[in-house]
Amino acid sequence: MYRGASSITIDSKGRLAIPTKFRELLVAECQGEMICTIDIHQPCLLLYPLTEWEEVEAKLRKLSSMNPHERRVQRLLLGHASECKLDGNGRTLISGPLRNHASLQKNIMLVGQLNKFEIWDEAIWQQQVEQDIELENAGGFELTERLQDFSF
Repeated sequence: MYRGASSITIDSKGRLAIPTKFRELLVAECQGEMICTIDIHQPCLLLYPLTEWEEVEAKLRKLSSMNPHERRVQRLLLGHASECKLDGNGRTLISGPLRNHASLQKNIMLVGQLNKFEIWDEAIWQQQVEQDIELENAGGFELTERLQDFSF
């Protein structure tokens, strides 16, 4: 399980070092093989351990290529999917098109999301967190059934 937000840097070649606390888990779970793709709703990337990505692919395979919306989701997620592997130093390479999608600069955030990570430009991440907190505090929205039963 991946949780927490880590501030890390990405080098000029597009390599980022996965924090040590996640490396062993990634090696054990998927031999360090991952898939990175775009988030179609946010200006960030999604980094999946290969085993988790295979479950996403199975769901994508069930979508109809004849339905324009379903085809669009397939095209965006699969078309941007890029294989990533941890190297001996615990780094992985993020392709140029993916870095461009998320406007990644030097300082980035790796955010655990249970079965995957989000990768954000640090400044955009901070703006998103502030916006999310403001929206939650403002209220005026209907809670889903799952959120009505959620407590922490």
